Amino acid sequence: MATKDTTSNIPSKRGSSALRMGPRKSIDSTADSSTSDPLISHGRHFGRTVFTLCNYPSLLTNGILRLEQMEETPLEDFSADERREHHVFEQLLDSYPGLLERLKNGSEEEILYVGELIGKGAAGARGDDMKTLKSAVLDWISLKGDTIQPRLHRNSKIDRLTGSLLCPAGMDWNDPETKENLRSGEMLVCGDQWPVFLYTQYTYNPDDPWCGLLRSRLLVCAYKHVFTSPSSVEKEPKATRSRNARLHSMSCVTIASISYIATQVQFALSSSSVFSRTDMTTDSETFYHSLLDLLEDPEECKEVDELLTWWNQQVFPTSSAAKQPISTNSALSKIRQKRLAVKRTLNMDVVSS
Repeated sequence: MATKDTTSNIPSKRGSSALRMGPRKSIDSTADSSTSDPLISHGRHFGRTVFTLCNYPSLLTNGILRLEQMEETPLEDFSADERREHHVFEQLLDSYPGLLERLKNGSEEEILYVGELIGKGAAGARGDDMKTLKSAVLDWISLKGDTIQPRLHRNSKIDRLTGSLLCPAGMDWNDPETKENLRSGEMLVCGDQWPVFLYTQYTYNPDDPWCGLLRSRLLVCAYKHVFTSPSSVEKEPKATRSRNARLHSMSCVTIASISYIATQVQFALSSSSVFSRTDMTTDSETFYHSLLDLLEDPEECKEVDELLTWWNQQVFPTSSAAKQPISTNSALSKIRQKRLAVKRTLNMDVVSS
């Protein structure tokens, strides 16, 4: 479709979805202007809470171009991938005042540079979290009485315990043939075959796949480790926000942050020593996207709302987002329903008169 002719320096064609391209290679960290730019800090938080495996220069380039095209073409006419990408782009603009003007007034090189700064922050946070969680996760699972002998190193094979947690839901790790096929790599596991560590008590119910999904203690420990503080893992946080959450005024859990932590834990449990979104052992990109696809599906909104309420009770217990919805058949619910019915009757009487 032809686009409006402008004098902008933005490229005239949309590229592939920035959400599917993966992170761009980081800019030179020795550049003086990049080491202290607040966009790097913002990128760290944005990657953790909104979208991590993203090519940010492409996200910005495509987003600015799409804004121009939307002067003639409504967003609804774009593909599903483009709409999703634009939603992430809008979240980035909303979260950083002045960014839109900087992008609109900047050259193509400036837009790419801004994207590289944000991407550098996101990649840095991802790398830092991977380093700290690799050892912390092993400590947490060994507290259950299953000590890991010898301690897993980054290049060691999957341990008996970590292997059982990485076993895809619906498969029997206790079956010798299944276990051997998984450990040897003869049986390839796709990223959308979710492991049992995502479930409460690491138990999957095939008749109710939502039951306990993304509510395991291991995930909560990892989330607190990254967003509140390592010391908050074993005790209740003293404040609503602390550490990374406090730095960015974060008082509630996001869908993307749950998916991010799940991806981090999957990598920590694996034998992979270097993270790669295309690593067939972890298939992290498919894993991350498949979780987001479920949690962003409007058809699953009831379950997702309940999940977010549960998560906020675990991480931000004093925030308003942690409040439980009123039980359907409770006395309080009945009282409010009756009061609402009275108000509606009064309003109808006023209209009829």
